[in-house]
Amino acid sequence: MNATQVRHWRRDPIAFVSDVLRDPDSDGRPFELYAEEEAFLREALTLTPGGSLPYSELLYSAPKKSGKTAIGAISMLYVIVALCGRYAEGYCLANDEEQAQGRVFQACGKIIECSPLLKDSAKITQSVIEFPATRSTITALASDYAGSAGSNANFTVFDELWAFTSERTRRLWDELTPPPTRRVTARLTVTYAGFTGESALLEDLLKRGLGTPDLNKEPEPPPSKLFIQPGMLTFHTHKPVAPWQTQEWLDNMRRTMRASAYLRMIENRFTSGESEFVDMLWWDACVQSDLRPVFSDLRLPVWFGVDASTKKDSTAIVGCTYDNESKRVRLVYHRVFQPTKDAPLDFEFAIEGTLLELRDRFRMREVRYDPWQMVSSAQRLKNAGLPMVEFPQSLPNLTEASQNLYDLIKGTGLLVYPDADIRLAISRAVAKESSRGWRIGKEKQTHKIDVVVALAQAALGAAKGGTQSISSFANDGLMVSRPIHPEFVPSRWPSQF
Repeated sequence: MNATQVRHWRRDPIAFVSDVLRDPDSDGRPFELYAEEEAFLREALTLTPGGSLPYSELLYSAPKKSGKTAIGAISMLYVIVALCGRYAEGYCLANDEEQAQGRVFQACGKIIECSPLLKDSAKITQSVIEFPATRSTITALASDYAGSAGSNANFTVFDELWAFTSERTRRLWDELTPPPTRRVTARLTVTYAGFTGESALLEDLLKRGLGTPDLNKEPEPPPSKLFIQPGMLTFHTHKPVAPWQTQEWLDNMRRTMRASAYLRMIENRFTSGESEFVDMLWWDACVQSDLRPVFSDLRLPVWFGVDASTKKDSTAIVGCTYDNESKRVRLVYHRVFQPTKDAPLDFEFAIEGTLLELRDRFRMREVRYDPWQMVSSAQRLKNAGLPMVEFPQSLPNLTEASQNLYDLIKGTGLLVYPDADIRLAISRAVAKESSRGWRIGKEKQTHKIDVVVALAQAALGAAKGGTQSISSFANDGLMVSRPIHPEFVPSRWPSQF
């Protein structure tokens, strides 16, 4: 790169992208920017006559898969390589508090490696890209706001700001405000929408960028599609703008995603984080009118889930198996215990006794349970030989179980027998989303959805253990393979038995 080329690129960011940068996702060919990307980059990164960037705050808000990561990486490389000269500092902030290296930083490294004019001028390590000739750096920064105090950044990129919800990340944001000591300095955020009331940092930024106090009443975009406020440039759209976001892709996303997730990620709209768990038409499609609960079959491998409570909430035990012929999870058994003020739940008699009975009636593979309420019971049951598996109701576990059950129901990968109480519980379940995942929840405290939570645990066990060979099902469900346990008390079992 000679001085004449650099002077040309300093006047035209699009020329730099075309002449210097290569797209690692297209076999190293030049980037093909779509119109909105080109307009944003030109307006955001063209220097003023005084040699500074025209805006200190930049926001590119667009649906998922709009090329936002590429915009972040291209902007970073242009500022650090073409505009800043010696000792420039750039920082890439990951969208996950536990990530030390985000997608924008990774994209910077890949672009450099694919770009002949850059690849020999940079040293790339796990968290720092250094340009030895200018002593400039691009750093992947972890979300430790204390370590960022006093930074003198020329350019910072925040990826998916909707996930920055903690006080720690808010302080990080404050620490990385563009400094007044740099002539070329700005902060860029690339993101789609977040959760109303939770993604407060992004909400405040977007309100400022759009010049509106209410995101539900967003102003019409100007002809340029760029919103300009004092010191801030914003591109914001609800519609797909990239040529690869075809109608076929949109239709597929609508079919495969939850309604609230589609609105937030694909239409770039803030959501409350709570929506119906599943469409009841999906559930009804899983119900087979001629199926019945299985009473006993020692050949049948069954995975159980227990959602336990000792006070007001109900406790549910649900058993599922996997049908190798249809490649679907099947509901085999369920029971719900409802304690009252005068008759609290007796764990030893009701829950432990029931699980011991079930061990004698099925080929019990797992009993998934939350240890919060079942520590003592689980220990006794383990000593009795039951395959107890701790399944703490942490958000990662709940997200995995909830997503699995959602997918099974939506894709009719679940076979269930008719039961009005289970259907009611399913209809009252909601999907509760947050920046760290989602889970099955309930809209009202009085609603009982314990059977849904237990079903999610059991279905996850059956889906994961689905390679096991099982016997076929009889439609009447009554395949008794051994005498009933001598302590069996008919009044303790559901009415369908």
